[in-house]
Amino acid sequence: MAARNKARKRAFQILFEADQRGESVQTVLADWVRHSRSDDRQPPVAEYTMQLVEGYAGHVDRIDDLISQYAVGWTLDRMPVVDRNILRLGAYELVWEDETPDAVVIDEAVQLAKEFSTDDSPAFVNGLLARFKDLKPSLRRD
Repeated sequence: MAARNKARKRAFQILFEADQRGESVQTVLADWVRHSRSDDRQPPVAEYTMQLVEGYAGHVDRIDDLISQYAVGWTLDRMPVVDRNILRLGAYELVWEDETPDAVVIDEAVQLAKEFSTDDSPAFVNGLLARFKDLKPSLRRD
Protein backbone atom coordinates (compact mmCIF):
# COMPACT_ATOMS: atom_id res chain seq x y z
CA MET A 1 0.00 0.00 0.00
CA ALA A 2 2.99 2.33 0.18
CA ALA A 3 2.69 2.81 -3.59
CA ARG A 4 -0.95 3.90 -3.21
CA ASN A 5 0.05 6.28 -0.43
CA LYS A 6 2.67 7.91 -2.67
CA ALA A 7 0.26 8.04 -5.60
CA ARG A 8 -2.37 9.72 -3.43
CA LYS A 9 0.15 12.25 -2.11
CA ARG A 10 1.24 13.13 -5.64
CA ALA A 11 -2.39 13.48 -6.74
CA PHE A 12 -2.92 15.90 -3.85
CA GLN A 13 0.18 17.85 -4.93
CA ILE A 14 -1.16 18.11 -8.48
CA LEU A 15 -4.55 19.37 -7.24
CA PHE A 16 -2.81 21.86 -4.96
CA GLU A 17 -0.54 23.12 -7.74
CA ALA A 18 -3.48 23.49 -10.14
CA ASP A 19 -5.38 25.49 -7.53
CA GLN A 20 -2.39 27.75 -6.88
CA ARG A 21 -1.65 28.28 -10.58
CA GLY A 22 -5.29 28.73 -11.57
CA GLU A 23 -4.90 25.93 -14.12
CA SER A 24 -6.94 22.80 -14.74
CA VAL A 25 -5.75 19.65 -13.01
CA GLN A 26 -5.42 18.01 -16.43
CA THR A 27 -2.93 20.70 -17.51
CA VAL A 28 -0.84 20.28 -14.37
CA LEU A 29 -0.98 16.48 -14.64
CA ALA A 30 0.25 16.72 -18.24
CA ASP A 31 3.08 18.99 -17.06
CA TRP A 32 4.08 16.46 -14.40
CA VAL A 33 4.02 13.58 -16.89
CA ARG A 34 6.02 15.56 -19.46
CA HIS A 35 8.54 16.63 -16.82
CA SER A 36 8.99 13.05 -15.57
CA ARG A 37 9.70 11.90 -19.13
CA SER A 38 12.24 14.63 -19.85
CA ASP A 39 14.06 14.66 -16.49
CA ASP A 40 15.25 11.31 -15.17
CA ARG A 41 15.56 12.80 -11.68
CA GLN A 42 11.75 12.98 -11.55
CA PRO A 43 9.90 9.74 -10.83
CA PRO A 44 7.21 8.69 -13.29
CA VAL A 45 3.64 9.64 -12.48
CA ALA A 46 1.94 6.50 -11.17
CA GLU A 47 -1.14 5.12 -12.88
CA TYR A 48 -3.15 5.52 -9.67
CA THR A 49 -2.13 9.19 -9.43
CA MET A 50 -3.46 9.70 -12.96
CA GLN A 51 -6.63 7.78 -12.13
CA LEU A 52 -7.30 9.97 -9.07
CA VAL A 53 -6.57 13.27 -10.84
CA GLU A 54 -8.58 12.40 -13.94
CA GLY A 55 -11.42 11.03 -11.82
CA TYR A 56 -11.51 14.18 -9.75
CA ALA A 57 -11.50 16.29 -12.95
CA GLY A 58 -14.61 14.45 -14.11
CA HIS A 59 -16.53 15.42 -10.97
CA VAL A 60 -14.95 18.76 -10.01
CA ASP A 61 -18.16 20.81 -9.94
CA ARG A 62 -20.10 18.21 -7.94
CA ILE A 63 -17.24 17.81 -5.46
CA ASP A 64 -16.94 21.55 -4.89
CA ASP A 65 -20.73 21.77 -4.44
CA LEU A 66 -20.62 18.99 -1.84
CA ILE A 67 -17.76 20.58 0.09
CA SER A 68 -19.51 23.96 0.01
CA GLN A 69 -22.78 22.44 1.16
CA TYR A 70 -21.41 20.39 4.07
CA ALA A 71 -18.43 22.44 5.32
CA VAL A 72 -20.37 24.34 7.96
CA GLY A 73 -19.04 27.85 8.47
CA TRP A 74 -16.50 27.60 5.63
CA THR A 75 -16.72 28.69 2.02
CA LEU A 76 -14.33 27.15 -0.49
CA ASP A 77 -12.59 30.50 -0.97
CA ARG A 78 -12.05 30.96 2.76
CA MET A 79 -10.86 27.43 3.37
CA PRO A 80 -7.07 26.87 3.52
CA VAL A 81 -5.83 25.79 0.09
CA VAL A 82 -4.26 22.62 1.49
CA ASP A 83 -7.47 21.57 3.25
CA ARG A 84 -9.60 22.37 0.21
CA ASN A 85 -7.51 20.12 -2.01
CA ILE A 86 -7.21 17.29 0.50
CA LEU A 87 -11.00 17.36 0.77
CA ARG A 88 -11.41 17.43 -3.00
CA LEU A 89 -9.21 14.39 -3.44
CA GLY A 90 -10.72 12.58 -0.46
CA ALA A 91 -14.29 13.30 -1.58
CA TYR A 92 -13.58 11.98 -5.05
CA GLU A 93 -11.92 8.81 -3.82
CA LEU A 94 -14.51 8.20 -1.11
CA VAL A 95 -17.60 8.68 -3.27
CA TRP A 96 -16.48 7.44 -6.70
CA GLU A 97 -13.58 4.99 -6.15
CA ASP A 98 -15.15 1.82 -4.75
CA GLU A 99 -12.00 -0.31 -4.68
CA THR A 100 -10.48 1.56 -1.71
CA PRO A 101 -12.16 1.01 1.69
CA ASP A 102 -13.79 4.15 3.09
CA ALA A 103 -11.75 3.99 6.30
CA VAL A 104 -8.51 3.95 4.30
CA VAL A 105 -9.55 6.96 2.22
CA ILE A 106 -10.42 8.96 5.34
CA ASP A 107 -7.28 7.91 7.19
CA GLU A 108 -5.04 8.81 4.23
CA ALA A 109 -6.71 12.24 3.92
CA VAL A 110 -6.24 12.86 7.65
CA GLN A 111 -2.56 11.88 7.32
CA LEU A 112 -2.13 14.37 4.47
CA ALA A 113 -3.72 17.06 6.66
CA LYS A 114 -1.34 16.18 9.51
CA GLU A 115 1.66 16.40 7.20
CA PHE A 116 0.77 19.49 5.19
CA SER A 117 -1.73 21.60 7.11
CA THR A 118 -2.61 23.12 10.49
CA ASP A 119 -3.19 21.41 13.83
CA ASP A 120 -6.97 21.83 13.42
CA SER A 121 -7.10 20.46 9.88
CA PRO A 122 -7.03 16.70 10.58
CA ALA A 123 -10.20 16.91 12.68
CA PHE A 124 -11.89 19.11 10.07
CA VAL A 125 -10.96 16.76 7.21
CA ASN A 126 -11.99 13.70 9.23
CA GLY A 127 -15.36 15.18 10.17
CA LEU A 128 -16.32 16.29 6.69
CA LEU A 129 -15.21 13.09 4.97
CA ALA A 130 -16.99 10.99 7.63
CA ARG A 131 -20.15 12.93 6.80
CA PHE A 132 -19.64 12.15 3.11
CA LYS A 133 -19.15 8.47 3.99
CA ASP A 134 -22.49 8.43 5.81
CA LEU A 135 -24.24 10.11 2.87
CA LYS A 136 -22.30 8.28 0.15
CA PRO A 137 -25.23 6.56 -1.61
CA SER A 138 -26.98 9.90 -2.19
CA LEU A 139 -23.88 11.90 -3.19
CA ARG A 140 -22.99 10.28 -6.52
CA ARG A 141 -25.60 12.07 -8.57
CA ASP A 142 -24.29 14.55 -11.08
